[in-house]
Formats: sequence, C-alpha cells, structure tokens
Amino acid sequence: MKAVCATDLSAASEAAIESETCLDCLGRIGIEELHLVTVVPANVHAGMPGLDFEKRRRRALSRYRSVIEDAGFAVETHVVRGTPHRRINGIAGTVGADMTIVGSRGKSPLENRLIGSTARNLARTSVVPLLVNRIERGTDEPEVVRKHLFQRMLYATDFSENAERAFEAFSYLRHATQEATLVHVRTPKDPDPGDVGPEERLGELADRLEDWGIETATEVRRGDPATEILESEAEHDPTTILLGSRGHSRLRRLLLGSVSEDVVARANGNVLLVPPARTA
Repeated sequence: MKAVCATDLSAASEAAIESETCLDCLGRIGIEELHLVTVVPANVHAGMPGLDFEKRRRRALSRYRSVIEDAGFAVETHVVRGTPHRRINGIAGTVGADMTIVGSRGKSPLENRLIGSTARNLARTSVVPLLVNRIERGTDEPEVVRKHLFQRMLYATDFSENAERAFEAFSYLRHATQEATLVHVRTPKDPDPGDVGPEERLGELADRLEDWGIETATEVRRGDPATEILESEAEHDPTTILLGSRGHSRLRRLLLGSVSEDVVARANGNVLLVPPARTA
C-alpha cells in the first residue's frame, strides 16, 4: 500500500511525520511506500527577494526522508507549486495512493469549527481515504494527540452505502486495531428500520470484527448525529474515528455532508474519512 503524506514543514507537520509510533501503525496496516508532498503556494515566486522556498523545502523533506527510510519505508519526495489540496490530490492519483495523511491542529481557540484550510479542502475532495492526524495546539513543540493511530477505533454508521465502504477499511486496519466501538445515531427523520433494527445490524458488524480478534462494543444513540458521535468519542476515547465522507444526503456531490464536516472539525482525536467509490 502507498500513502501520500502532506506537510507544510511546520512544527505540527514534523510531529506527525517523525512520530515512531505513528509510523509503526502505518506499517502495521500495510503501508510500505510514503510520498512526502509539500506545496509552494502559487503566489510565491522564486525571484522574490530573500526567498528560496523550494530549496528550503527540499532540504527539510530530505531530513524527513531519512527518518522515514530508517523506519523501513520506501520514500519519494515531491515539492510542487499550486493550490495545496489540488496538487496533493493530483499526486495521490498519479502514484496510485491508497491513503492521504494530513496533520491538523484541530479546534481553534477562536472558532471551534475551524480546521486548517488544506485539511478541510482535502476532506471535501479526496478520492482516497483521508487520515486527519490530530496535533496538539497551543505549544511551540507539539506532539500528536493519539500516537497509536488505529488501536481503538470508533466507527460511526448511518448504514448508507458509503458507511459500509468505510467499514471495509477494517480489512487492513484490523492488523493494528485492538478495540472498536460501533455507533449508530437515530434521528426523527430516519426511515422505518423494518424487520432488522439498528441494534441487530450493528451486532452483525460486531461479529465480523470479533472474528478478527477485535474486542467490539455497539451502541445506538439518539439525537443530532455529529453531536452524538463526538459525545461517544468523549466517552470511549478512541484513537481514531472512522466514517464515510458522505451519508444518505445527496445534496452536495462534491462537498462533505454536515456530519462528516462537523466531526473532522470538532473531534479531539484523529479522523479517518472514507470517500465513496470512484465512478468511471
């Protein structure tokens, strides 16, 4: 498996890239090749006085490369120009990446729905699973918030086709996952569940994970989906929330549903978003 790791060379990005535990988790799920990508903004020009962004970024990526190669990964580096999320997505498509990874400091003290623009735009547009790796805020030497990326998973489902696709990520996550909590949030707008209710459907999914040796619990909550998913995160303290990037809503084909967007923006820990299957 291949992963694209996007970095702006900040202290937060360095924390994510140089965490031995995070790298070990990526290796456990089958990542063998990492592509480090940094994007020089389109409005920064090589001829600007006192600025040589590309040279500086290549030096920094070379240092990161050494760390990651020492951890046993094949590494390629890319310094490109343009709009960050578009270039990152483009490289992911070109190299055939299975995952994109981006660090985010998460909640802003000024606006609790705000995440970095690159992370937000990647969440809205990525066509491969996107791991938003949460980094500490308010410190000059930040660390990753959850070092064991996939050890304790919180999987949120509305039983949509994309949610089912997200669940299939356990086929590789299981090599690093010890515990999982499966959550469904019922709302007044939910259709009649018919003969098989959400408890039974979650139970069927739990049985599949138990067969893989993952200790699994289920819960059905009621209320606003994003709020309840985040409340479940606060109760269970997972290392990563796993969910599909689109649910039942078909309104904005290129944008996240409000639930996924809220979870990415407000979660305390990591979030793994799985997009719908690509269409020809």
